[in-house]
Amino acid sequence: MLAWLQKPVNFHEFHGEGVFEPVRAQDYAGPPGKPLNLLLQARADFLSIWRAGDYSEGISQIRVLGRQVVVVNSPALIRDVVVKRQENYERKSPQMRRALEHLLGDGLFISDGETWRQRRALVADIVHMNRVPAFGPVMEKTASELVEHWNAVPEGTTLNALHEMAGLTAEIISRAVFGNQLGEEGAASVSEGFSSYQSLIDSINLGYFLGFDDGLPILRTPSLRRSVKRIHRVIDKVVEDHLAGRGDHNSMVELLIRRQQRNPELKLDVVALRNEAATIFMAGHETTAATLTWAWYLLARAPWVERSVHEEIARVCGDRTPTIDDVPNLEWCKAVIEETLRLYPPVPILARQNRKADELGGVTIAANSLILIVPWLLHRTGSLFAEPHRFLPERFMEGRRPTSYSYIPFASGPRVCPGLHFGLTEAVLCLAIIAQRFRVRVPEKHRVEPVCRLTLRPRDGLPVTLEKRAGAPA
Repeated sequence: MLAWLQKPVNFHEFHGEGVFEPVRAQDYAGPPGKPLNLLLQARADFLSIWRAGDYSEGISQIRVLGRQVVVVNSPALIRDVVVKRQENYERKSPQMRRALEHLLGDGLFISDGETWRQRRALVADIVHMNRVPAFGPVMEKTASELVEHWNAVPEGTTLNALHEMAGLTAEIISRAVFGNQLGEEGAASVSEGFSSYQSLIDSINLGYFLGFDDGLPILRTPSLRRSVKRIHRVIDKVVEDHLAGRGDHNSMVELLIRRQQRNPELKLDVVALRNEAATIFMAGHETTAATLTWAWYLLARAPWVERSVHEEIARVCGDRTPTIDDVPNLEWCKAVIEETLRLYPPVPILARQNRKADELGGVTIAANSLILIVPWLLHRTGSLFAEPHRFLPERFMEGRRPTSYSYIPFASGPRVCPGLHFGLTEAVLCLAIIAQRFRVRVPEKHRVEPVCRLTLRPRDGLPVTLEKRAGAPA
């Protein structure tokens, strides 16, 4: 609808000697004072609506069809929203709730109030950082299986890195969360189902801007229903197997089930278990798959960084396959992942809806306004990150850390992603295991375009070819 009003999106990428500015949408240059144009452009690409001045600290507001939209891009004010006044701002935006309710039900990611408080403590304990080492062998084995599969791929074959990474992370999260192998067919059903689901979801809930404070339900088309059914069919079977006593006693879902048996007040029936399992699964596999895909693109375009990564892996691991015990010593690998998360945060826009009227940074905010915290902007703000558009993993090395609340790829405050340690460890370890054996090449002529739907992905994935590294372990 009204697609002819949307402006084409132009992209910028810069290569120089030892300098790489990875692809991003060029600054928005539409006429000011026309928020409807901005809304239409956002439906095409949410990352192409930001002007050069938006990449600066502060708070701003506009009105779109009578709805107040507030962009918070200051660490201090972000702390106010996500910590100090989080009870007023804890609710996800109507767009996000409506976009995911058909898939995740009342899962932790989109729930709020008492449901969120009960489930948050439960899920956070299940995926606590102290549990992560126990899942190391799962990560190592699954990544090594992908390496062996790639060894058999004929030289020169073009693969879709996003598809390959989605399969890898889906299998890891399946074995960790569900305690069994998802298998190629199950992994494909979930990852392809979610890809289809994202493509069918509108980036804007127009009903919200037309006056419906809770937005309008999405139209459940036959295509959307099929996508959801593909995902639920796989997850439902696994949960039912666990309830029937056929689950792995060390899996996260088994821990959820045992916790429910001890605490019936949690009311985790089959549907609720499915919703939480689906939430852990989708958040765990999709975000890490996207991060690894972007990391291969960045390393392919910055060979000087890639060399440092290879040298580090050889120095730390020698001829043996990297393990989870090596992760603390893989400083370059971790810095590459952290810089990837800065440049391409998996969820580049964190949207909230305030329950009550408020005042923030001198801006009066009406109840039920749209509050946007945009990691895409925040992470590229020059006063917070020097040369913000450059790929510089060194900024995360030698103990250097960003200012608090300036780097939030996993959100922040009470609603910070409970699986962040799992995901970060998984990404670093998988990067090291694969990079030890292969150079992942992106064709020089391929035009990479970031696109933001529910998560941030390269449009149509990322075509790559593989080069076996000389001298890599056999």
